[in-house]
Amino acid sequence: MAAPKRIPETAAEGRSPPVPAGEKETTVVETTEPVIPADYRDISVKDLLDAGLHFGHQTKRWNPKMKPYIFGKRNGIHIIDLEKSLAMLQEALVFLRGLSASGKSVLFVGTKKQAQEIIKQCAQACGQFYVNGRWLGGTLTNLSTIRRNVARMRALEEQEKKDNFAGVPKQEASRARRELEQLRRNLVGIADMSTLPGALFVVDVAREAIAVAEANRLGIPVVAIVDTNCDPDLVTYPIPGNDDSLRAIRVVAGAVAAVVKKAVGDYARPAAEEAEAKPSAETVEQSHPGPAAPKSKTLSAEDRRILALSGTKAASLVAEEVDGSGADAAPAKEVKPRHPRKGTRKETQKPE
Repeated sequence: MAAPKRIPETAAEGRSPPVPAGEKETTVVETTEPVIPADYRDISVKDLLDAGLHFGHQTKRWNPKMKPYIFGKRNGIHIIDLEKSLAMLQEALVFLRGLSASGKSVLFVGTKKQAQEIIKQCAQACGQFYVNGRWLGGTLTNLSTIRRNVARMRALEEQEKKDNFAGVPKQEASRARRELEQLRRNLVGIADMSTLPGALFVVDVAREAIAVAEANRLGIPVVAIVDTNCDPDLVTYPIPGNDDSLRAIRVVAGAVAAVVKKAVGDYARPAAEEAEAKPSAETVEQSHPGPAAPKSKTLSAEDRRILALSGTKAASLVAEEVDGSGADAAPAKEVKPRHPRKGTRKETQKPE
């Protein structure tokens, strides 16, 4: 039986709080903010507070391992210590900057409705991979099967582009279109991921438990927003905060995308300069070739034996000339004719 779907409890979790009797309900329209902040280094506790990152879950639904990151309680809801959240966010950003600067990729994971669009925008903005639909079991631990599914998706896309499945019956064409739609929904964000990522950025550790478990099994570091109902021990770099608020997810994911984008640019610049310098060095080497190596004039063992058996002076001179040793070369040993072994019969001439 499927687990009941969680209903947001506070305004910071995506739903407006109940309106007291006698007051008029007001509609709050959330403003559109840039995915990547202008300067991620200027993020302060006030920014996290305005984003609602400090709101946790109900006190009865907490995980005791989150106690060091909880500031207190208010109206039955845990309040997260934002000073610790900011320090741990900065630590995670430093790690991701070094990882991306070394040329490794980051996989963004967020399949809940609040995070789907933000995860997609942030990953595309910094040129990384993402999963915002359904996490397929074995995405990391069984990457070869995922690559075969990607190849199948490419084949269906090529057929659709060529003749829109005109060469197959209608029923098969309809089935192929549904399969292609499903493959795109699940694999479009990781279609070009041929190797394992260097790290995972996860929104809601409890919901993405399979992804976190696969990363831990393979030793892949995990950076995640950890709410008060999650286990921080499963995450390499936990960021305590509200993982249900749109603004909170946008602030943290935007900072991660900004760091990764800048680090990727710093890594790509020297690589491009090295690629430009390599052809020029090859051109100089081709225009000024070095001296050719002298050819060897040595004889094989079989040639020496044949020359020695000839016993002529001309053959010795030829051998000396080919060896290039001149008078200093050791004379070839004269091979005496073989005598018949003892016990062999000798032919005698009969007198006429």
